[in-house]
Amino acid sequence: MYFLADIIYFILYRIAGYRKKVVRKNLAESFPDKSAGELRRIEKRFYRNFADSLVETLRLMHVSDRYMSRHMQFENIELIDNLLDSGRSIIVYFAHTFNWEWAPSVSLHTKLKPSDKVEFGQVYRPLKSGFADRMMLKLRGRFHSICYPKSSTLRCLLKARKKGMLTITGFMSDQHPSHGDRGHLTTFLNHPTLMITGTETLARKLKMAAIYWDMEKTGRGKYKITVRPLADNVADTPEGEITEKYTLLLEQTIRRDPAIWLWSHKRWKRPVNLELLNEERNDKSK
Repeated sequence: MYFLADIIYFILYRIAGYRKKVVRKNLAESFPDKSAGELRRIEKRFYRNFADSLVETLRLMHVSDRYMSRHMQFENIELIDNLLDSGRSIIVYFAHTFNWEWAPSVSLHTKLKPSDKVEFGQVYRPLKSGFADRMMLKLRGRFHSICYPKSSTLRCLLKARKKGMLTITGFMSDQHPSHGDRGHLTTFLNHPTLMITGTETLARKLKMAAIYWDMEKTGRGKYKITVRPLADNVADTPEGEITEKYTLLLEQTIRRDPAIWLWSHKRWKRPVNLELLNEERNDKSK
């Protein structure tokens, strides 16, 4: 499998130069204190991680539970167990850190399993290609989790609640806000950034708990997620607090190992009003 990943790395990085300009721009602007040599080493490791993630995702078609439970570890899983035991549904803040496609295997580690009592789910954007969309839904449902289309997530969670079910739902919250989401203005990786607020808004509306999944790559084909608490009930927190906590934790994850994040997207392509950012900061300090 990893021989194939090495070939993919060579093609993407050495031959095609897949989105190399975007990756270099993102890295240079995010880490202005790093030397050219350090940035180049991060860049190469990123492409190796990216290639690994591609073949690892395809392996979900045939991977065994035993293999996955050994290679995708969860630390502090009892936090999830305790929240579910207390009758609290959970929002999971997560990001495009390698390999995020293995994260739904959390159901192999929790005390409660996908059943009539708990629904494990994840929010996704349907793909334009029908074939690709069906394939990814199959892969992402490998561990009995349900994929909620982004446009109908609230409706799906309310439906589950009406059935008397608890839910644990993963949200990839590291992209720029969608239309209609004004975003939370902050500084992230040396950039003025609008972070998605829809995740917090939904959790607040449904009085859900919030946790963060802190991903680490501990070896080739080996990962660990540390479950970190954000709030037992998002509705009891000031507006924007959970999004800000998530932003800080995600930045710590990336700074610990910059090559673990997906740098090939234009994450700061929308201009952000710096004057507004400073005004908001001054208001908060008062």
